[in-house]
Amino acid sequence: MRRADRLLQILLLLRGRRRTTAAQLAQWLEISPRTVYRDMADLMQSGAPVNGEAGEGYWLEAGFTPPPLSFSAAELSALEVGARMLAAWADNATSAAAASALGKIHAVLGSAGLVPAPLFAPRHHGYPRERLGTVTAAIHAGQCLAVDYCDEAGKASQRTLAPLGLFFWGDRWTLAAWCLLRGAYRHFRIDRMQTLHSSNTPWPDRVSLDDFLRHAEVGDAARLRLHQQMSQPWHKENPVWKQD
Repeated sequence: MRRADRLLQILLLLRGRRRTTAAQLAQWLEISPRTVYRDMADLMQSGAPVNGEAGEGYWLEAGFTPPPLSFSAAELSALEVGARMLAAWADNATSAAAASALGKIHAVLGSAGLVPAPLFAPRHHGYPRERLGTVTAAIHAGQCLAVDYCDEAGKASQRTLAPLGLFFWGDRWTLAAWCLLRGAYRHFRIDRMQTLHSSNTPWPDRVSLDDFLRHAEVGDAARLRLHQQMSQPWHKENPVWKQD
């Protein structure tokens, strides 16, 4: 990344955040903290509306708007591939939005301005995409879902789930959720849901996607420590990522 592009990226990363540390910027930009300090000093000397205090981090003055960005050919190609995947695999509303965004990119650049990416996402896969819309709406509304589910062994069960987030694994979607039946975080394959609809069941306390991910990280770290101590393959699934 050119240094000028990196300085602009720093301004974009600072926008909308109260405080951002040099360590955070270094991690996001994949540079050293020393480089961040040098870049921030140059931004301040150039008159950029950036403030910073030792131990507090950096922040932008209110009302500052970074200049518009332009995309490189590689970035546009990546956006095109992403739009193709969403158009093929996402719910109907997201699929339509992805196709519309891709159409706008083509309309602005024309056929000569965008090199087509040789990566495609076939639409004719028979995946039950219509279920994704119901799940997404429940996530946004903070509503539980009543689900008739069939696990890998073919065993049917009725679940009430607090839906947290959807994850795409290349050929399927899974729902990260709090399962009221198990009293634990689980993830469920969308294509194994036989029926699903909104439920009036109260949302569980202190359940969130951030908490789900924190538990997943702790579980992975514990498995790694066990693997290092025992010098043998892992045999137990991470309970947070356990699939029902």
